[in-house]
Amino acid sequence: MSIAVDTSVLIAIATGEAEATEWLDVPVQARRAGDVVICDVVAAEFYALLLDDRTFHDCLTALGIVFSPTSIEAARRAGRIVRAYRREGGPREHPLPDFPVGARAEKQADGIAAVDRGYLRRYFPRLKVVQPP
Repeated sequence: MSIAVDTSVLIAIATGEAEATEWLDVPVQARRAGDVVICDVVAAEFYALLLDDRTFHDCLTALGIVFSPTSIEAARRAGRIVRAYRREGGPREHPLPDFPVGARAEKQADGIAAVDRGYLRRYFPRLKVVQPP
């Protein structure tokens, strides 16, 4: 069993947002059941926020998060969703990276810890979204 972590959770924790303490419990509980992972897109977004190798490594290590790249199957799923999103007139011109992150979690994990702004439940209805208690 594995739980993917979205960038929104890492940002909340790293920047000390109001809900950061609640989010800290999510990876701890998820590790009891299996791996807690981030994909390439989340790693890139989080690193862009920090721009510091040591802080990046230390934060992921402290949270027990490991890197797990996106499979080609998940990338194809994301591409299909992006096309559907645009065909439906989705308001965002650049919906990436949300769809690859969601597709990776759907295909390669048992759920995702994320702040869901509605797109996860809409485009990935079978994906379990983990949020603080």
